[in-house]
Amino acid sequence: MKKLLPLLLVLSTTLTFAQRSRGTSNIVTVSGTVLDKEYNEPLEYATLILQSVNNPEKVTGGITDINGKFSVETEPGMYNIRVEYISYNTYRLDSQNITASKNLGTIKLGINVEQLEAVEVVGEKTTVEVRLDKKIYNIGKDITTSGATVTDALNNVPSVSVDVEGGISLRGNENVRILINGRPSALAGFGSTDALRQIPADAIDKVEVITSPSARYDAEGTAGILNIILKKEKTLGFNGTINTTIGYPTASQISSNLNLRTDKFNIFNTLGFSYRQPPGGGFADNTYANGDFDRIIEDRNIERENLSFNFNIGMEYFLTDKSSVTAGYFARISDGTDVTENLSRRFVGTDIASRTIRTEDEREDDKSNQISLNYINRLDDDGQKLTADLQYSFDKEDIFTVIQENNTFPNNDLLAFENINEKEKQKEFLFQADYVLPMGDAQFEAGYRGNFEVTDNPFKLETEDLDTGELVLRQDNNFKYTENVNALYTQYGNKYGKFSFLAGLRLENTQLKGELTSFDLEALQESIGEDIDLNFDKNYLGLFPTLNLIFEIAERENITLGYNRRINRPRGWYINPFPSRSSRTNIFQGNPDLDPAFANAYDLGYLKRWEKLTFTSSIYYQKETNSFERVQEETGELTEDGIRIIRTVPINLSTNERIGAEAGILYNPTKWLRLNYSFNFFQFSTEGAFNGVDYGAQNTSWFTRFSSKVTLPGKLEWQTNAFYSGPSNNAQTKNEGIFSLNLAFSKDIMGDKGTLAFNVSDLLNSRKRRSFTETDFFTSDSEFQWRQRQFNLSFVYRFNQPKGKQNNQRRGGDDDDERDYGGGSK
Repeated sequence: MKKLLPLLLVLSTTLTFAQRSRGTSNIVTVSGTVLDKEYNEPLEYATLILQSVNNPEKVTGGITDINGKFSVETEPGMYNIRVEYISYNTYRLDSQNITASKNLGTIKLGINVEQLEAVEVVGEKTTVEVRLDKKIYNIGKDITTSGATVTDALNNVPSVSVDVEGGISLRGNENVRILINGRPSALAGFGSTDALRQIPADAIDKVEVITSPSARYDAEGTAGILNIILKKEKTLGFNGTINTTIGYPTASQISSNLNLRTDKFNIFNTLGFSYRQPPGGGFADNTYANGDFDRIIEDRNIERENLSFNFNIGMEYFLTDKSSVTAGYFARISDGTDVTENLSRRFVGTDIASRTIRTEDEREDDKSNQISLNYINRLDDDGQKLTADLQYSFDKEDIFTVIQENNTFPNNDLLAFENINEKEKQKEFLFQADYVLPMGDAQFEAGYRGNFEVTDNPFKLETEDLDTGELVLRQDNNFKYTENVNALYTQYGNKYGKFSFLAGLRLENTQLKGELTSFDLEALQESIGEDIDLNFDKNYLGLFPTLNLIFEIAERENITLGYNRRINRPRGWYINPFPSRSSRTNIFQGNPDLDPAFANAYDLGYLKRWEKLTFTSSIYYQKETNSFERVQEETGELTEDGIRIIRTVPINLSTNERIGAEAGILYNPTKWLRLNYSFNFFQFSTEGAFNGVDYGAQNTSWFTRFSSKVTLPGKLEWQTNAFYSGPSNNAQTKNEGIFSLNLAFSKDIMGDKGTLAFNVSDLLNSRKRRSFTETDFFTSDSEFQWRQRQFNLSFVYRFNQPKGKQNNQRRGGDDDDERDYGGGSK
C-alpha cells in the first residue's frame, strides 16, 4: 500500500496533464473493463498504468469507475501496460505499440492469496466511501462493541444517535427506515428496533447512511435510510467464528458464524443465544392544577430478564458463472420478563396524603420467521443485471401483564388489579424485481416492488371490582391493520468528465386499511373522538422524484448535491386506538385518523481525503407537511382514587422544518493511533394546533462523538468512545443533554486465531434521560435510565479464517446491494 500511494500521486499529476491535452490531434485512447475473475463483478478504483518503453520515467494512467471501466488519453507510442488492484494479481501487457485508440476488452483479475494477509490491516480501520446517494461506513475493529449488539454499534456511526430506550435517529430525526442487506427484515423487527438488540455487533460488515435515497429505495422514512450490511464469507472451504461473552449486570451470549463454500455453492449459517438481566429505573415529580392531589412523586425500579435465540441458514447455488439462486430461512425466539415497581408519594399541599406501591409484571413471548429467495443473473460482462427477490415474514408476539396497586399508607387497601392480554400477529410479503443496463458511462435502471402487510392486534382487559372482588371484562377489542404498497421506479445516471448525476422517479400507491371490533365500540369512539373513523380505508398515489449530483474536484475531493421526496406512513401503536395500560394516570392512545406525512429534503456535501485524514461535511434542509407530533391532554376522567388521567396522542401537525450541518474527521496519524470525530448541529421548527391548543415550537440541538484507538506495547489495543447529545425541546417538553463514555481493551491470542476483549459501556453511568414537561394542567420533572453501566468480557475464536479477513476490500458476487451506478440497494 505504501508503494502504491506515491504511484497514485504520480498518476494524478499525469492525468491532469493528459486531460489538459485534450483537443490535440496526436492523442489516442486506451479503454477497457476490469472485473473480479471469480465473480465477474466490477472492480472500482483499479489502477491502469501506461509506462513508456523508450522513456520509463514517462508514466500516465487512470482508475476505473464504479462499473470497472477506464478510459485514458495518451500520446501514441510503445508502452508497458499494467492493471493493478490491491490484494489482486497484476495484469501485464508489455511492449504494446499503440498508434491508434485501443480497447483492451475485459480484464479479469484473480485474488493474490500471498498479498491478502498484508492488506488485512485495512479491515481494522473504519473508513468512509461517498457514493451518489449515500455514505458507506466500513465498520472497523470496534472493540467497544465486542459482546454488544447492533443497536450499540449504530451509536458509533456518524449522523446516527440512539436514545436511552434504543430508539434510532438519523440527524436527530426518528423517522428513519432500517434495512438489512437492502431489504426490510425480521432481523430489524417490524415497526420496532427491539430485534436489533438481539443481533451481535460483530455481525456487521458496514453501514450505509442514506440521507438522499435514490429512486430504487422505498420512499418510506423522511429522515432517510440506514442499511445494515451483514458479513458473509467468500473464502473457499469451511470457516467461521465463534463469539462468547459474559457480563455484569448479568449478560451472557454465544454466537457462531459458519460458512462452507465450494465452486458450486455457498452454505452459510449463524446461531445466537443470549441471556440478559439489564436493570433500569427512574423517577417523576408531577404537580397538578386540579384534582384530589396536588403533587405525586414516583420512584420506579425495573428488573428485566431477556432470553433470545436466533437461527439463520441459507445457501447460494451458482447456476452458471453469471447467475445464482439464494434461499434463506431466519427464526428468532425471544422470551422476556419485565417487572416494574413504582413507589408513589401523594401530597395535598405539603402533607403526604398516601403512599402506594404499583407492580407491573409483564411476560412477553416473541417469535419471528422469515423465508427469502433471491435470483441474480449478470447478463453480460458489461454489468447488465437482472435480480428478483421473494420474502415472506411472520411475527407473533404474546404479552400478558398483571398490574396490582396497593396503598401502603395510611392503609393497605387494594387500589387496582388488572389482567391485560395482548397479541400481535404480523404477516408481510415482499416481491421485488430490478433491471440494470449499463450504457457506456451511463446506466439505466428500472424495477417493481410490492410490499403487503397485515397486522392483527387483539386486546383484552380485565379489572377487579373493588366492591365484589370479581374480575370484570372491561375491554375485548381487535384492531386489524393492512398496509399495501405497490411501486414502480426508473432512474438514469451518467458521467461527463468529473461530473456525475443520478436522476430517478418513483411511483407509489399506498393503501391503509383499518378494521376495529369491540364489545364497547361506543365508549371507544367517545374516547378517541366522534369525528374519527375507526374503520377506514385510505388510498394514496404519489410521485417521488430524486436527484443526486457529484462533482469530482480532484481524485480525493468531491462535492455532492441531493434532492428527494419521502413519505412517513403511520404504523403500529401510532394508529391503534386502544389505550395503553402501563399507567392508570398517563395513557397512550393511537390515532387511526393519522394521514401520511410528506417531506422534501435537500443535502449539500463535501469530502476531502488526504493520506492520513478524511474530512466529510454536509448542510441539509427538510420541510415536512402533515408531520407527526405526540401531544398530551386531559381526558376529563379521574381514577377511582381521584387522580386526573392524562392522555398522550399522536396528531398531524401542519409543518416541520429542519435545517442542519454536520462534519466528520477520520485521522490516522500513526500506525498506533486512530482518531474519529463527528459533529451534528440542527434546528427545527413546528407549526400546528390541536383542540384549540397551539403546539408550535422551535428547537436547536446538537450531538457529537469522539473515538480514539491506541495500540499499546504487546499488541494490546485500547479504545475510548465518547458521545454527547445536547439539550432539546418541543412545545411541551424540555430534555437535558446526555453524555456517555465507553471504554475497551483487546488482545489477540492463540496465534491471532483468538481475540480476548474487555469493555465497559456507559462507564460513568450517565446515560439518563432527564426531561421537564409543562402544560396548563400539570407539570412533570422526570428521569429515566433504560440500562445501567455494563461490563463485558468476550472471546472470539476464528478457524480457517485469518483475523480481519471478512473486511478486506475484495468485492464479492453476493453484494447485489452494491449496485452499481452510484452504488446502493433497494
